[in-house]
Amino acid sequence: MSDAAPDASGLAGFAELDLGRQERRGYPEAVYCAGKTPDQVRGIAEAVAGRPDVVTLFTRASEEHAAAVRTALPDAAWDPEARLLAWPAPVPSSTGGLVLVLAAGTSDLPVAKEAWLTARYLGRRAELVVDVGVAGLHRILSKLDLLRSARVVVVAAGMDGALPSVVAGLVRAPVVALPTSVGYGASFGGVAALLTMLNSCAPGVSVVNIDNGYGAGHLAAQIAEPADDSQQDVRA
Repeated sequence: MSDAAPDASGLAGFAELDLGRQERRGYPEAVYCAGKTPDQVRGIAEAVAGRPDVVTLFTRASEEHAAAVRTALPDAAWDPEARLLAWPAPVPSSTGGLVLVLAAGTSDLPVAKEAWLTARYLGRRAELVVDVGVAGLHRILSKLDLLRSARVVVVAAGMDGALPSVVAGLVRAPVVALPTSVGYGASFGGVAALLTMLNSCAPGVSVVNIDNGYGAGHLAAQIAEPADDSQQDVRA
């Protein structure tokens, strides 16, 4: 790559950053690293280095991607389990309601952590609860007070994917169901959990794609954002 700083609007033919997304949508653009070369990711990191006012998340990052990002942004936070980097590293001050992220099992933790970190870096207070799957219902029932204090609950589960329906039957908050690819052969890489969640008997459940922790965390952050009294109902 050239030593010259990359043009943020068009990075040598491989990227065009949406630097106005924060102002337009209220949330910044994230960089999906899978499928990109470390050099490409480094170029993007160099371009966002001039925008410390905007939080940039690098998702689905390998160790090689992380090393490339940190050559340009040496103080970027890196969580190898969630495969996520954030820059600037300090978590922003939180506003809005509580985002509660549940991991049905420890094997679901990487995807759940991606959702949890996303919600935190998008400005929400978020808590992570691990290993509360349906094989031991006493575990989720022991968290009822916490569950009922949340504005939105993200539920990451593989195997049979039953936990979101159980949670949705216990709380009034919306539930974001996050299927994971955890499970034995007939789980079909998370398809079984996805179909269970799409067919949830309990109302108030939305479903994101398999292993899409970033999407779940983003949706939860939007649901839990503080009320804006300046927005008027303009319907005729």
